[in-house]
Amino acid sequence: MTLTAKIAWDDTILPFQLDRSDIRGRVARLDATLDQILGQHDYPAAVEAAVAEMTLLTAMIGQTIKLRWKLSLQLRGDGPIRLIATDYFAPSKEGVHARIRAFASYDEERLDSSGPAFPQTGRGYFAILIDQGEGTTPYQGITPIAGTALKDCAEAYFAQSEQLPTRFALSFGKEVNPDGSTGWRAGGVMLQLMPKAPVRPGGEGGSGEDGLLSAEDILDESDGEDWRRANMLLDTVEPPELIGPGVAPTDLLVRLFHEETPRVFDAQPVGFGCTCSANKVRQSLSIYSARDIAHMTTDDGIVTADCQFCGAHYEFDPATLGFEARDGDDDDGNGDTGGD
Repeated sequence: MTLTAKIAWDDTILPFQLDRSDIRGRVARLDATLDQILGQHDYPAAVEAAVAEMTLLTAMIGQTIKLRWKLSLQLRGDGPIRLIATDYFAPSKEGVHARIRAFASYDEERLDSSGPAFPQTGRGYFAILIDQGEGTTPYQGITPIAGTALKDCAEAYFAQSEQLPTRFALSFGKEVNPDGSTGWRAGGVMLQLMPKAPVRPGGEGGSGEDGLLSAEDILDESDGEDWRRANMLLDTVEPPELIGPGVAPTDLLVRLFHEETPRVFDAQPVGFGCTCSANKVRQSLSIYSARDIAHMTTDDGIVTADCQFCGAHYEFDPATLGFEARDGDDDDGNGDTGGD
């Protein structure tokens, strides 16, 4: 593969369908995007790995949503890794990049930096949230943290909440560049049995961990045969094939699923993007009284705020903040820095 061909697949999500098996999926490659997301922070190795996996899941799940929608993934646990939050902003129109951002919160004193990430999330929940925009009610689905990896939580969510058998194969890590620098590369494949009409009702008492439904609980005989065959083929994939760049996503699909008649659709480019702005910070502080704002004011007489996703730093005159702020003083002329 030429260098140009390799770069063409960087930071893309390729939707596909297996016509023989009635299964849809996505192949994702995150390179500079993941580098930029993790470059906003100085995370320990275990936290970096958790954020990398969650970001990859977000890219593949997010690509299924419609234009201008926002999808968020959150994991909250009682372990040293307390929170992982990601957002996928669908493109505002055809032909433009989708945007992804992510951050994590962790207890540095309790964290085993060199240990595996997932056990350090502890007990808690995994959530998927979809915001369709102004005038709509956001959707939220929650499932307990389960399995041995973040991808297991996502698979359990789709089985439990959406009644859709879903499978992820992921790989990620740092690559040493010719100049000696390092950069993140990540790749994955998502498989999902296409929904039937009508959707089967959920069962009681699944066979998975904590009684959660698994794919086998919601498959009929014909679906089960197709699903198991596709999963057996996916089990043969190697990490270098997932990450690239030596194997193009289209070549990977042919290698894995040529007998399943794979059909690809237009690839979606993705990049890092944050939607924080000074005006949004003002809005978030509008619920506080002048007394509350006074407690937030520094010795220098300002109120500061930092974006957890991109690290942007904001400073405000406290007299312009809160629901008691003087009319006309809350417009600093700063627009949204990251889009809609």
